[in-house]
Amino acid sequence: MTQNPASYDVCAVGNAIVDVLAPCDDAFLIAQGLTPGSMQLVDAQQSAALYAAMAPGVEASGGSAGNTVAGVGSFGGRAAYIGKVGDDQLGGVFSHDIRAAGVAFVTPVLPGAATGACMINVTPDGQRTMCTFLGAANQLEAADIDAGLIGASAIVYLEGYLFDPAPARAAFEAAAAAAHAAGRQVAITLSDTFVVARWRAELLAFIEASADIVLANEGELHALFETEDFDHAAAHLGRIVDIAAVTRGAAGSVVFGKGGAERVEVAAVPVDKVVDTTGAGDQYAAGFLLGLARGLSLEDAGKLGSLAAAEVIAHWGPRPMTSLEALAKQAGLKLA
Repeated sequence: MTQNPASYDVCAVGNAIVDVLAPCDDAFLIAQGLTPGSMQLVDAQQSAALYAAMAPGVEASGGSAGNTVAGVGSFGGRAAYIGKVGDDQLGGVFSHDIRAAGVAFVTPVLPGAATGACMINVTPDGQRTMCTFLGAANQLEAADIDAGLIGASAIVYLEGYLFDPAPARAAFEAAAAAAHAAGRQVAITLSDTFVVARWRAELLAFIEASADIVLANEGELHALFETEDFDHAAAHLGRIVDIAAVTRGAAGSVVFGKGGAERVEVAAVPVDKVVDTTGAGDQYAAGFLLGLARGLSLEDAGKLGSLAAAEVIAHWGPRPMTSLEALAKQAGLKLA
């Protein structure tokens, strides 16, 4: 590892998206031809049509990795973000919100392009179904990767959704190369089962060649190794990277370290009522990565992840509404 202290705990590279969240029932999803709990890409016209059909909702800056670094900031961590927005109203909203969360964000805006938006319909059980118009977000390319910023960050965190456009995959390669050249760690989230299904071979090749840390949920793990045997798939993932964390909803998470030699099970933090699961995995990643960046044990890092996930699923929106740093201190959890 580099001898230079990191200026940032986490620098994330992701799709800069503004979320539009609204309640719905199962009949609405059926009528719109949507698969419950899925994420699918839509074009500008499809996005506008869905927006018109949705119930009144709320707008909140999102994007998976953007949510994660906002969580890192809520923990009192130092975070940075690389992602593309357009020179429009939503782009201004996103830029303001992420900076207000204490995150460094200096990626230039993309003139003439619309900022990405995600239409999120949430059923009464808290499950979210997402339709994403990427807009400017998927115009990220290798030239946008600030090697100095990456090198100043203990962990660079890559959002799996960016595997869809080829230029963004090149940006991944550039970010990973810059991180490893500086002696930093590279983390990636698998993001969605559909992403894994589309790019399974490429994701596996990238993980084996460039990733030190992988975060996934149970469904994504099964898709990656094409098996329903959780223990077999989790152990396999644990063997091919230094650290892996797999979330299992109410069952908590399983964390692997030392090439799979260390296995830790972390309980979920109970909540009175699940309101909206949007951002649960993103906030788990925030706590987990902050813990790793601060040198905590796998168990303590996982506990921070569980705490952050519990906070975000208890309210609407993908980012913390209560200081995660304060919650961690109240719960007696380590932050450094």
